[in-house]
Amino acid sequence: MNNLDELCVNTLRFLAVDAVEQAQSGHPGLPMGAAPMAYVLWDRFLKHNPHNPLWINRDRFVLSAGHGSALLYALLHLYGYDLSLEELKRFRQWGSKTPGHPEYGLTPGVEATTGPLGQGFAMGVGMALAERFLANCFNTQDFSVVNHYTYAIVSDGDLMEGISSEAASLAGTLHLDKLIYLYDDNHISIEGETDISFTENVKDRFEAYGWYVHKVINGNDLAEIEMAIRAAQHEKNRPTLIIVRTHIGYGSPKQDTAAAHGEPLGQEALLAAKKALSWPAEPTFYIPEEVLTHCRLAVQKGAKQEIASQNLLDDYRRDEPNLAAQFEKVLSGELPVNWKSYLPSFSPRDGPMATRNASGKVMNLLSEKLHTLGSNPYHYLVGGSADLAPSTKTILMGYGDLGFSKDCAHNIHYGVREHAMGGIANGLALHSKFIPYTATFLVFSDYMRPAIRLAALMHTHVIFIFTHDSIVLGEDGPTHQPVEQLMSLRAIPGLTVIRPADANETAVAWGVAIERKGPVVMVFTRQKLSVLDPEHYPINEGVPRGAYILAEAESENPDIILIATGSEVHLALASREELKKRGVEARVVSMPSWELFNEQTTDYKNQVLSLDVPKLALEAGSTIGWGTYVGAKGAVIGLDRFGASGPGNIVYNKLGFNVDNVIKKAIKLLRL
Repeated sequence: MNNLDELCVNTLRFLAVDAVEQAQSGHPGLPMGAAPMAYVLWDRFLKHNPHNPLWINRDRFVLSAGHGSALLYALLHLYGYDLSLEELKRFRQWGSKTPGHPEYGLTPGVEATTGPLGQGFAMGVGMALAERFLANCFNTQDFSVVNHYTYAIVSDGDLMEGISSEAASLAGTLHLDKLIYLYDDNHISIEGETDISFTENVKDRFEAYGWYVHKVINGNDLAEIEMAIRAAQHEKNRPTLIIVRTHIGYGSPKQDTAAAHGEPLGQEALLAAKKALSWPAEPTFYIPEEVLTHCRLAVQKGAKQEIASQNLLDDYRRDEPNLAAQFEKVLSGELPVNWKSYLPSFSPRDGPMATRNASGKVMNLLSEKLHTLGSNPYHYLVGGSADLAPSTKTILMGYGDLGFSKDCAHNIHYGVREHAMGGIANGLALHSKFIPYTATFLVFSDYMRPAIRLAALMHTHVIFIFTHDSIVLGEDGPTHQPVEQLMSLRAIPGLTVIRPADANETAVAWGVAIERKGPVVMVFTRQKLSVLDPEHYPINEGVPRGAYILAEAESENPDIILIATGSEVHLALASREELKKRGVEARVVSMPSWELFNEQTTDYKNQVLSLDVPKLALEAGSTIGWGTYVGAKGAVIGLDRFGASGPGNIVYNKLGFNVDNVIKKAIKLLRL
């Protein structure tokens, strides 16, 4: 390590440690141990333009070990991103751009929100898969307009999490050779040395996944780290894991102990570390002039790299105008002005149809239309299911299997890996403007909830498709019958949940999902439902507003309002007819999305759910939360218990989802 390299590495170390010390909160150990590998990567390899963090052909860097965020902020500042030294001094403070864990969209240069361990690992796989997709679709023999790597620093904790196993297995299966991870192998976790909980042979494990693995014995040997990354770049058909033996809290009295992990070193240990590494005790946040000059060369270098990439794009536009036009539409997220005209309309004559089937028809019709618009098709949907595509109806027919050829394919086979599927989809969405989707049964949303939560936190545009949405699933029984999942998903801030009532509500829901900013959950039935006549019901206008009057009472004012979602809308309509025979006028409100309805004006909400009218909600799921809409004097027919095994229609009836029970509850409400 030459003197300048050593100065740069130690600057990174102590910018991070000073930030943690000033905040009296944070994780100093990882930055002190991992600074050398981070420096080599950023200084020798990373293709990026600090003045344009969104340059599409940049390399991606993900700090999956997000607790080491102070190291990332030090890198961003030194290399010229719009992150001032004052922001480093405000580490973990209210309103700063340097939060405790990296947050996408808040800090320039942060590629993903990380901290929940393993999530960054999976998102990096998604970014590498996005690069593969775009390269397959748009590169030619003469023009590699998409050509970059995805790097990450991962930790012991990342590798312990199950999501990393799922994602690593799929990355190896798909031969994602532009994926290079540096493993901070420091042998320490919060509870102590990793030999109390993590003794597996990581090298053998990743080689079994199909990865190329390279070991770096000395995490302070910059030349050895550089050689390992160069070897990884030359590896074909395999992702790479570089195992770097580091020392947590390097140079401090707390080196190689859990005490260096998640708390400030303390003044005594900090001063001892600075002395051991020949660093001045004062001033804090010290940056040698030669270090800043050297690191800021990245600004000029990155600008030249982007200009070279732009020149290549100019030649591409000249020689491949059709491909270039498609490529630019993908990058912008552009859709044709009249794209909604391609959304199908279904007729009652089409017969009863499960909403999962209707969704599959909508997806494929849109893909067909948008992919055959003259010479400039729109590549907008990319995704797949957790080994359930025949059941979730989410295969895009005729669009190939992504990862297994050089073809421009759109279908991803995630295997039975729900959690990794969610994380990878987030990575896809973070990379580019096409729209990734995932699919599995609603009950298995629990397996991917952390990734869904991060999607909401990052506002990634992912469409999460969940089918088999209720106890009508039937014979598979309570293990597969969702009860609390709808409410659980609705509890996530920033997540839009839509449960359509029929094929036409499904089609309109797809329109909402494609236009919506941020993640959308769509929940579909396995069982067939009658098709609502769009000429009779205001479906096209109503669904985007979250709730609407589907069927009005014949009298001037309704006696009761029946609110329902999904399959229960049909129960509400049937109950309305029976109530009419008993002299009770009922309004039926279809409420496919709480979130969309909550965004409406107060006047509209009061028009749909008249304040002075009793309300009865129907939904085959948990009743928690419905009080907001039915009020203190309203009631809910739902499920606050698990389901049961049996034919779906019988289970549905036995658990109270029948006209007789609705009539009974409605009459009781009216007598209060």
